[in-house]
Amino acid sequence: MEHRELRDFICEIGRRAYNRGMGAANDGNISCLLDDGTVLCTPTGVSKGFMTPDMICRIDRRGEVVEDSPYRPSTEMKMHLCVYDHREDVRAVVHAHPLHATVHAICGKPLTQQIMPESTMFLGEVPLTPYGLPSTSELCDAIIPALERHDAILLENHGALSYGHDLQSAYFKMEALDYYAKVVFLAAGYGGAREFDAGQIEKLLEVRRTRFNQPGRHPFIS
Repeated sequence: MEHRELRDFICEIGRRAYNRGMGAANDGNISCLLDDGTVLCTPTGVSKGFMTPDMICRIDRRGEVVEDSPYRPSTEMKMHLCVYDHREDVRAVVHAHPLHATVHAICGKPLTQQIMPESTMFLGEVPLTPYGLPSTSELCDAIIPALERHDAILLENHGALSYGHDLQSAYFKMEALDYYAKVVFLAAGYGGAREFDAGQIEKLLEVRRTRFNQPGRHPFIS
């Protein structure tokens, strides 16, 4: 996309996330890596549901602002830049606090149950990374071990992070993550979900391999 179109799309994704209750007030942040190595990102202190394209900031890979603007980049950009540094295939990152996923994160419960075809094929599982102080390198260090094999993670006592080859992919993984978390949460009230056996899981992974040209990483597929 052209930069103007991408700024518009970042605002659109922010509205979608806000309207789905993926964060209160000014929660969350979004970024996209550009061809020249700079990054478009959401501003600090602004609700993701009410952003306009002129609010979107542009920074370099060190986090320094490269375009004059009255807005300042999100303080969580260190975490986004860490993802770009460790995953050359990633071009967009979404951080949000979707309700059911965040409940799992604050209760210390990773999403490991294999219970739905879509979550097994496209997420596999969603690990829980150790708590790290927001906006610091401590949070970056906490997520690095999970980046190699996972495209979505839960941040302990914080929220969730997803990333992909483009912004729509990164955001859809966040939606899929929260739906997965919601199903697990509700199923627990009915005695717990019935899980796939090993044979069923392997058949689903074979469908992913042969029928879907799905970029990204998967914890069950090398």
